[in-house]
Amino acid sequence: MLLDVIHVEACNDFSLRLQFENGEWRRFDMTPWLSLKPWSRIQSLGEFRRARVDYGTVVWPGEIDIAPETLYDQSEPLIELSQSDGSARTYHNTGTHKVKNP
Repeated sequence: MLLDVIHVEACNDFSLRLQFENGEWRRFDMTPWLSLKPWSRIQSLGEFRRARVDYGTVVWPGEIDIAPETLYDQSEPLIELSQSDGSARTYHNTGTHKVKNP
């Protein structure tokens, strides 16, 4: 099943916090990808943090993207620990995912 990304947050550790159309939040580690073309062009944190959602996946300027099925299949689920008034969420890595090589 192909799920679209509906929200992305580019984190300082070069991971993406993703929300998919089914409501699930997942974490995708970009570090293994950053040594490969075309993703090597987003190795600086400033460029990496320019990530946005377009047509159901994550894109960066310069026509850099990753397929949504890759983002889902190679990410790990996040569980919500607390949310006081809806404005702040705290997530915890479930620790059940093994990193795959790109």
